Amino acid sequence: MTDDKDNNNSSGLPRVGATVLDTTSNRVGRVMGAEGSYLQLRPLCGGREWDVAPADLHPLTGAELLSALVAEANARSRRVLGHGPPAET
Repeated sequence: MTDDKDNNNSSGLPRVGATVLDTTSNRVGRVMGAEGSYLQLRPLCGGREWDVAPADLHPLTGAELLSALVAEANARSRRVLGHGPPAET
């Protein structure tokens, strides 16, 4: 299990690089930085960042992090093999 004090900075906010759950969208992301009163998250596999209020974040346990990483690896594998959802037109 991860220790919250290892993932938070002195202000109590998640550190850059910490993996968290955005409870408003139910998406897992890595903290990339802050912009005003919001933190910027990026999907684990990369992609477009999104902003979220710190109050809407939930730190991940070790098991939750492992589950998110496996889900992302499986999704990436399906895309590479062409078994993912059809492309939108």
